[in-house]
Amino acid sequence: MTFLEQARELLREHPVVDGHNDLPWALREQVRYDLDARDIATDQHTHLHTDIPRLRAGGVGAQYWSVYVRSDLPGAVPATLEQIDCVRQLIDRHPEALRAALTAADMEAARAEGRIASLMGAEGGHSIANSLGTLRGLYALGVRYLTLTHNDNVDWADSATDVPKAGGLTAFGREVVREMNREGMLVDLSHVAATTMRDALDVSAAPVIFSHSSSRAVCDHPRNIPDDVLERLPANGGVAMVTFVPKFVLQAAVDWTAAADENMRAHGFHHLDTTAGAMAVHRAFEEANPRPVATVATVADHLDHMREVAGVDHLGIGGDYDGTAFTPEGLGDVSGYPRLLAELLERGWSTSDLAKLTWQNAVRVLGAAEDVARDLKATRPPSNATIESLDG
Repeated sequence: MTFLEQARELLREHPVVDGHNDLPWALREQVRYDLDARDIATDQHTHLHTDIPRLRAGGVGAQYWSVYVRSDLPGAVPATLEQIDCVRQLIDRHPEALRAALTAADMEAARAEGRIASLMGAEGGHSIANSLGTLRGLYALGVRYLTLTHNDNVDWADSATDVPKAGGLTAFGREVVREMNREGMLVDLSHVAATTMRDALDVSAAPVIFSHSSSRAVCDHPRNIPDDVLERLPANGGVAMVTFVPKFVLQAAVDWTAAADENMRAHGFHHLDTTAGAMAVHRAFEEANPRPVATVATVADHLDHMREVAGVDHLGIGGDYDGTAFTPEGLGDVSGYPRLLAELLERGWSTSDLAKLTWQNAVRVLGAAEDVARDLKATRPPSNATIESLDG
C-alpha cells in the first residue's frame, strides 16, 4: 500500500477538521450569495477551492467556515450576520453532505453519519464592535471561535500586521477573552501580534487555538507563531492549526508577496482583493516576476518543527482555502489533504499521531472549552463591561 493509499484509509476513520475556510466571503465577493451560480454540490474548480465533491475527496469531516468581513468594511456586524446566514443557507441546501455543529458531540455525530460537521468562526474582533453583548449574540447564532484581530488592530488588541498600539490586550481585551471563556467560544490567536498571543494565554482559562497559522522559526512572518508561544500550548491545552498559504510558509514567498502587495496598491486594489480585475493584476505581476513555489514538503516542515516544540497533541490543520490567491504545489484545493498526510507518513509520523492532527485534537479543544464554560457560568454572570469603563 502506498503512503497516499494509507493516508486515504486513515482519513476514512479520522477525517480532517479544518480550522479555516473562506468560502462564504468568496461567495459574497463573486456572486453576492447567489448559491445557484456557485452550486457547491458540483465541481467549482474554475471559481473556488471548495466544493462538496472535493471536500469528500480530501477526507474533510469537519469545517470551520469563516464568517469573515474586512476590517475596513462599514457595518461589520450586519455583514458578519450576512456571512452567518450564508453558512446556514449552505447547510440547508446540502443536508446530505453538511450538518450544523455547535459542540464536540455534534462533530462526532456528523462523523458517524458520514456528513461534514459545519462550524463557524468569526475572523476579527471588529465583528463585535466593542460590545460583549454582540459577542454573546454571535455565540448564540453558532459562532464557535473569534479571531481577536484580522490584519488591522482593534481598539482592544494588536494585530500581527499593524503598528502596535495596545501593547497586546487592553483591559477590555482581557475581558473579551474572559467572556469568550464563559460562553465556550474558542479564543483564536491567528492574525494577532505575539504580545496579544502572550496576553491571551495569560488570561484564558480555556484552551486557545490558532485557526490558520504556521511556525515563525521556519518562516519569519509576523502572522506565524513564535516558539515561546508554541511552548506554552501544552500547559494551556490549545491547538495550532498549520496553514498552507505560501506567503506564510516559504520565506522566498514572503519577500515576493511584499512586492506583489505593493504592486496591487499601485494599481488601486486592496492587497487581499480576489475579484477578476485584481486577479488580472496579480497574474501580470507573476508573469513578469515568477513567484516562488511552496510544496507539500514546505508545509510538512512546519508541522515537523511545531511537533518538536509543542507536541503532537497540540497540532491541527487550517488550510485557509478560498481566502488566498495562491496555494502550494500539491495542495491546490480542499482535495489535497491526503497528500500532506502521505508526506508525513513518509517522514515517520505514526497513524496515531496523524489521527490527533486531523481529528482528535480539534474535537478535544472544543469540548474542553465547553467544560470551562459550564463551570464559569455556574459562578459568574455575563459581563456588561464597556470599553469606556475599562480602557477609559
